[in-house]
Amino acid sequence: MYCYICAQEGKETPAVAVCLACGMCMCKDHAIREDLPVEDVLNWGFSRKKITYPEKLPRFLCKLCHTALMQREG
Repeated sequence: MYCYICAQEGKETPAVAVCLACGMCMCKDHAIREDLPVEDVLNWGFSRKKITYPEKLPRFLCKLCHTALMQREG
């Protein structure tokens, strides 16, 4: 499979990732990797505690979806 963005430019570049949001295949130049924190909130009835685990969850996004999601963070 080839990178969708490169294919639109007339190039045949092998894809290395799939966008989590839209499913577009991307080469390493067009893929954006983000590592998301993994968190839990423990509710003991009388108090709550937020835990952030040391291992992060990797995700790949295309540049279009990354731009769309980043507009939420302002």
